[in-house]
Amino acid sequence: MPRRNESGRTGRPPLTSRAQILAAARRLIDRNGWESLTIRQLAAELGIGATTLYHHVRGKEDLLLLLIREYADQISQPELPEDPRERIVVAATVIHDALAAWPWAAEVLTADGFIARLGEPALRLVEAIVGGAVAAGCTPEQAVHVFRSLWYYTVGEILVRAHSARGSVGDGEQAARADAERADFFGGIDAESLPQLAALGGKWATLASQDTYGAGLRAFVDGLLARAGRPQEWESA
Repeated sequence: MPRRNESGRTGRPPLTSRAQILAAARRLIDRNGWESLTIRQLAAELGIGATTLYHHVRGKEDLLLLLIREYADQISQPELPEDPRERIVVAATVIHDALAAWPWAAEVLTADGFIARLGEPALRLVEAIVGGAVAAGCTPEQAVHVFRSLWYYTVGEILVRAHSARGSVGDGEQAARADAERADFFGGIDAESLPQLAALGGKWATLASQDTYGAGLRAFVDGLLARAGRPQEWESA
């Protein structure tokens, strides 16, 4: 008599590989978002029982880390320039572009401890930024602050754009309402007390939608490295 497995089907339990598990997890995240992902939901997607799935992954956090590591391992390693400033800019840009294509990973990586658990390919980019800062005259401690500052800037830019894009998706009526709101972004404010914002009006939304990450990154790096020879500024900041 064929035995019934955990998913309620008869016959031999299905064989499940790590690749199948990660592919199914990606489908669910694309469909419902990473916050709603559960081991039970993933098991149902694969047609197996949750107990079987726990033989492959310890839990949701472990699953997310495996997904991010697999993705990071596929990122092409850039040719890093000799110039420390350019090395930092190139490495930060690669991190930005990779996370912009997978913004949910940026949200996961904001949790404490996740970056330290990434694989070597991703950590090479962190090493490039820290090493570039040291080569530019920062102490190792200051180099950590350089990376942290650029990380916050990069993740913040990605998440704001991702959430804005998500909020703009809708039917024709919603899209038209959103366009009208953007056109009159600062149209209802008091021009006497807030003259600059009133003058900008709907231009603010248009300007805010422009991609200025690269220019902002270079200016940010210049400002951080300019403090390398003035340790008192790091202490008082």
